[in-house]
Amino acid sequence: MPPRNNPLKLNPLQLRTLTLLQALAKLPEAEQGNGEVTISRFPQAHGDHFHLGDSVVAGKDATGLYNEAVWNALQRKGLAKSAYPRQIVLTQAGLGYETGLAGDILRGGAAH
Repeated sequence: MPPRNNPLKLNPLQLRTLTLLQALAKLPEAEQGNGEVTISRFPQAHGDHFHLGDSVVAGKDATGLYNEAVWNALQRKGLAKSAYPRQIVLTQAGLGYETGLAGDILRGGAAH
């Protein structure tokens, strides 16, 4: 469910994508500096899902990770700096934006 307070009026795809980018930013592979996080490694789905740390994510929730228009929208709203498709940098605003979707998208993982 989208957050009650969505001041930048992100659409559902943008919210899901930002939620996943925030989770990717917490992984050790993400490069941190100056209060921002650079993400240049993106998960590859196997079947209808992929693993993100200890969580499992449905492939249908991750389509924005590979969508240039979504990256550009996040950049326009000041949440990210896009260098599609190589990397995306989450700004402090992007790291702190409350999407309200983490519990819905990031499911507790089981070994596959």
